[in-house]
Amino acid sequence: MNAMASLQGLVGGVLIGLSAVWLMGALGRIAGISGIIGGLITQRPKGDSAWRVAFLAGLISGPLLVMAVGGGLGNVAGVPGAVIGEPAGGVPLMLLAGLLVGLGTGLGSGCTSGHGVCGLARLAPRSMAATGTFLVAAIATVYVVRHVIGGGV
Repeated sequence: MNAMASLQGLVGGVLIGLSAVWLMGALGRIAGISGIIGGLITQRPKGDSAWRVAFLAGLISGPLLVMAVGGGLGNVAGVPGAVIGEPAGGVPLMLLAGLLVGLGTGLGSGCTSGHGVCGLARLAPRSMAATGTFLVAAIATVYVVRHVIGGGV
């Protein structure tokens, strides 16, 4: 086991938790990324975009800052020297998957960050059901892609 990777994961998890607590404490908002982005797109309520832009800027700048100070992001590509590799199923499949995730967050009234991080921490029954559904759907998707379709991903 890589101790540095474990430490980075621990620090990242603590920072995610602190940002969720800060957003709830300071603004009374749930740190659900799909809701934050959706609010920027739909502009509901009016004049509510500054904190959303700042939160998203933090999501993007955090990893860039870690890379700038030499922390790296780990090799998630499986290829030496690469940080992020080609999508395992190709770009069209990745785009379709992204569209389906977006539709799912609309149907589920939230995403894994809103339900899984914030909702479970508040012991919200709706979030418990949503997170369980996310997990079952993810397990079924991996099974179908790897064993039924035979994607070998």
